[in-house]
Amino acid sequence: MQRNANTHFPILLVHGLFGFDRIGAFGLFQNVKQALRTAGARVFIPYLSATHCNETRGEQLLTQIDRVLEGTGSTRVNLIGHGQGALAARYAGATAPERVASVTSVSGPNQGSELADFLRKALTPGRLPEHVANRVATLFADFISALSGQARLPQNAIAALAALTTERVGAFNDRYPQGLPRNWGGNGPQLVNGVRYYSWSGTLQDTPGEACGAAGPLHDFCRAFSEYFITEAGQNDGIVGRFSSHLGKVIRSDYPLDHLHAINHANANGHRKGTDPLALYIRHAERLRIVGL
Repeated sequence: MQRNANTHFPILLVHGLFGFDRIGAFGLFQNVKQALRTAGARVFIPYLSATHCNETRGEQLLTQIDRVLEGTGSTRVNLIGHGQGALAARYAGATAPERVASVTSVSGPNQGSELADFLRKALTPGRLPEHVANRVATLFADFISALSGQARLPQNAIAALAALTTERVGAFNDRYPQGLPRNWGGNGPQLVNGVRYYSWSGTLQDTPGEACGAAGPLHDFCRAFSEYFITEAGQNDGIVGRFSSHLGKVIRSDYPLDHLHAINHANANGHRKGTDPLALYIRHAERLRIVGL
């Protein structure tokens, strides 16, 4: 059956930590952009700092939104943010609702990440380990920027890590609460200031027929990181907790997807097993189209 993802407003896929559009033949949203375009959507990937705080990346996103609006003649955009990209999308939706039709969080740390809490505590503030980690991460982010052929943007790895902790995201949520659930694990308001809010995410699981994509080193990393979760032990994708990801209308938060499989990385070789992440994006674009977005 021919899918129709021709949304009224263009879609921006917003990358998270260490994100980029494309390096050579490799795209961060592996085949997602092309799949949406094939189904009729206008899709763009904004370029944001690979490492920085949520507000800085959110301001960069607003600049990119203006460019898309100018280039397309559209009045608003649909934002789909993965990981920290969801927080940048939320910032844009909260501060410029007249330019944003919808915000969709894919595996977004909307209540913070327990993994970020652990990593931040592991770095001694103001001493050598923090400086070394910041330098290495910033050099890596600059390296990604150079390879992707994009203009260099400021990088701040420690600010990025701190911005993903439960404490800092809590402060972020106090300023930008749009779409957040009132009760832990519930749905949030779906429509706030004219902006519709949605979310979906996954959990690590090995149910027969629903494993988290093709096995590989990225999946192994996610499984190793999952050991640092306490509150959401056994209910996380290796980077973000299941219920921490909830925002607006929760489509589902226990897809058999690890954090990177949610942007199709486990399927880079064309092998699919269990949930097809590309189908999730196409179905969501159809959902947006049906409600006039």
